[in-house]
Amino acid sequence: MAPSPRDAAPGLQEQMNEVSEAVNKTVLRLLPESDLPEAPLFEAMRYGTLNGGKRLRPFMLMQSAKLFGVDMARARRAAAAVEFVHAYSLVHDDLPAMDNADLRRGKPSTHKAYDEATAILAGDALLTLAFEVLSDVETHEDPRVRVELVNLLAKASGPHGLCGGQMLDLIGEKQEFDLGTISRLQRMKTGKLMAFACEAGAVLGKASEPMRKALCNYAYDLGLAFQVTDDILDVESSPEAMGKDTGKDAQAGKSTFVSTMGKDQARARAQMLVEQSKRHLHIFENGRADTLKELADYVLQRRA
Repeated sequence: MAPSPRDAAPGLQEQMNEVSEAVNKTVLRLLPESDLPEAPLFEAMRYGTLNGGKRLRPFMLMQSAKLFGVDMARARRAAAAVEFVHAYSLVHDDLPAMDNADLRRGKPSTHKAYDEATAILAGDALLTLAFEVLSDVETHEDPRVRVELVNLLAKASGPHGLCGGQMLDLIGEKQEFDLGTISRLQRMKTGKLMAFACEAGAVLGKASEPMRKALCNYAYDLGLAFQVTDDILDVESSPEAMGKDTGKDAQAGKSTFVSTMGKDQARARAQMLVEQSKRHLHIFENGRADTLKELADYVLQRRA
């Protein structure tokens, strides 16, 4: 039986909190306060990035990097980069032309706290800043490593990844999807950025191809499990608990894992995906990847 969130090991939550704090400090260094006329842009970027959140993708990246003895200062920069992309996607996702959400992480969405034009520019700037960070020599002295990181993040973020998945999500408001299409949508929209997070740690550590593949497969299955639980929480939880509007998928008529399978089958699928994700990590011996396995159980049992 998977541990509950309270049992999941205070050690895991403590580690997640430590990574979150460390990555937030890196974000603040990369997004310092400014007295320039364009300062509102930087304020909106910080708001969209530092306004709460689990820092799940940075945590995955940092844990992956630890497996290969990567310098943590380098890993934190890459972790900040992936969080910039994630934050950009949320800022744009909340816009009236997309999901039209007023709440994010229990606070006003960026376009509500500022305005739509500033939110659009903040998202644009966060996305491009991610590539600036990865391409800098401070992230890695080997230019081949930096180029590979940029290439992988571009693929995870673009038309074959996050943006393509978001397009499918919009199409899903007008067209009913089968389970295969829903899974593909979420693999693109959620799984590919998580896969980048895990693979980036391996790239920084110049890991072997089998280990990189194992981490990617782990992340893809975990990303799907995350989305299945998100779909369940969207119908079971409240805006107060989730920190964002709930029930919007049903209102928009979107096909989800819950609407297609029902809650019981969706829960069973999430459990299967989590167990499958952990099996991919057997390549790491002597408990080296136990924290990533604990993270999988945490995703399954989360309540927000």
